[in-house]
Amino acid sequence: MINVEGLIINVKREERSGKLPILSLSNILIVLKMSTYFITAIDTDAGKTIVTGLLGKYLKDQKADVITMKLSQTGCEEVSEDIEKHRELMGEDLRPEDLSGETCPYLFNFPASPHLAAEMEGRIIDPKRLIQSIRSIESKYQEVLVEGVGGLMVPINHDVLVADFVQEHDFPVILVTSGRLGSINHTLLTLEVLKNRGITVHGMIYNHYPVTAPEITADSGLVLKKHLKNYFPEALWGEVPFVDEHSLDGIDMKLEGWFSE
Repeated sequence: MINVEGLIINVKREERSGKLPILSLSNILIVLKMSTYFITAIDTDAGKTIVTGLLGKYLKDQKADVITMKLSQTGCEEVSEDIEKHRELMGEDLRPEDLSGETCPYLFNFPASPHLAAEMEGRIIDPKRLIQSIRSIESKYQEVLVEGVGGLMVPINHDVLVADFVQEHDFPVILVTSGRLGSINHTLLTLEVLKNRGITVHGMIYNHYPVTAPEITADSGLVLKKHLKNYFPEALWGEVPFVDEHSLDGIDMKLEGWFSE
């Protein structure tokens, strides 16, 4: 049996050092076929769920074998409401993996930070269970989009932050930001953390919601794009216009080259 996780991490680390490992053809195919992206944001309510669903729709429209996940969710029962939103945006019903809880390993009733909501139910979020669910989904789908919880520095439990989890498993990050007041500060702080931890940034999505004055939207976009290139020259830039969830036809995601091999 091939340790896919170790293989992928090894390839990435060797690439950074300028050397490529010797891989068998079967191993190379596994690495090329499977892509997992971790979607985080500068804060809660920055648009992670909508963006994750729209990215799923984008990949699905490109005929990709794609599924979305949610790391954990509070304030709901039985099925993750964010997963339900993903499927709605992707134009499909809930999948068996959604109904079984595989795409969202932890649900909690009380709407609070994951560690607190878990404590209130006498539970602890186990990162091993999270990665087991992700690896199980990866064995079934070629493209996996994992939506995080809150921002990068949110505690999963009292010992592990979202950033710790992402760093340990070497997930490339897609960062969701916006033009709302305070977003520049929050975005640069997040980029600073990502850079200092050596976490790969695949790209940044500039969400046009909430709607701001045109001057603010334009200026914030220019500032954020400039600083993204300063921190991560190879990272991609994408934009999501204001979305009417009842009319998704014709949405221009502006994501050329984002998911090509």
